[in-house]
Amino acid sequence: MTTTEESQQDDYDSPWKEAIEIMLADFMAFYFPSAWKAIDWEQPHRFLDQELQKILPESDTGRRVVDKLVEVALVDGGDQWIHLHIEIQSSPEADFAERMMIYHYRIFDRFRRPVASLAMLADRRRGWRPGPYRQSVLGCHWTLDFPSVKLLDFRCREKTLAGSDNPFGLVTLAHLQTQRTRNQSAQRYHAKYRLIRLLYGQRREKHRIIQLLRIIDWLMALPPNLEKDLGQRLTAIEGEKHMQYITSFERLAREEGVQQGMQQGVQQGVQQGQAKLLIRLLNHRFGPLPGDVHQRLEQATAEEIDVWADRVLEANSLDQVFDNK
Repeated sequence: MTTTEESQQDDYDSPWKEAIEIMLADFMAFYFPSAWKAIDWEQPHRFLDQELQKILPESDTGRRVVDKLVEVALVDGGDQWIHLHIEIQSSPEADFAERMMIYHYRIFDRFRRPVASLAMLADRRRGWRPGPYRQSVLGCHWTLDFPSVKLLDFRCREKTLAGSDNPFGLVTLAHLQTQRTRNQSAQRYHAKYRLIRLLYGQRREKHRIIQLLRIIDWLMALPPNLEKDLGQRLTAIEGEKHMQYITSFERLAREEGVQQGMQQGVQQGVQQGQAKLLIRLLNHRFGPLPGDVHQRLEQATAEEIDVWADRVLEANSLDQVFDNK
């Protein structure tokens, strides 16, 4: 595989965005514990992505950043709500501190509520540590000092990360291993296998394991042939341990089935490819399928197959997959 091909597979932004959305409290507890203690997690928090896009149109220009805006309540704030702005920066940027100041002010100007701006530096340059933004002219001073965390600093704590109860211990490990194995498919294959074996050995709820599998798989992308081989090894392990997780590696197989059908140039080929792959997923989760299920799949529309395939990730029975409610 060429350097260009593998570099294009490394997507840091999407998995981090999903990780924050589904595990915000864990994210804050792991990286910003003081702020985590100050937030009332018994109150529902609300992501404001659409509002953020209106406030920060630069986010749509293609820069590789993850911006999240969340409305949260404070423990000692009574009925006061604040806005939490989280910036994950995967590459060095000369004017980063200035941009943090601009975003901070724009969010405050929009909502007129206190804003907490936090930065995670997820880049590969150890010496890049943007400091506070300061401006001073004619006796006027403007300063924004924002908390930040550097993921590279966790490299010397990988054993601690592996044993952490917080799921972001594994997410951090996956991020560091992705950086370390850039353009090294064989090394990434083994690192990814060890990391998922570690996840399988931990005592976590089923839905959390599925979420972490998806994030790890997304971060540590492999060429299709290695992805298939790794998926087969992990499926065998699941069988031995009598685990019923559905790994995100089967997402690749499903996508390939759709592509094969499209190459045939007919809609029937697409549906047949999807149906066959869905049967594989169902067999993996629930064992041999009854004859009426096979018949139902063969007669299903592409839209129905998509709905059922999405449900496989969380369903505990065939009835839950095919429930029409």
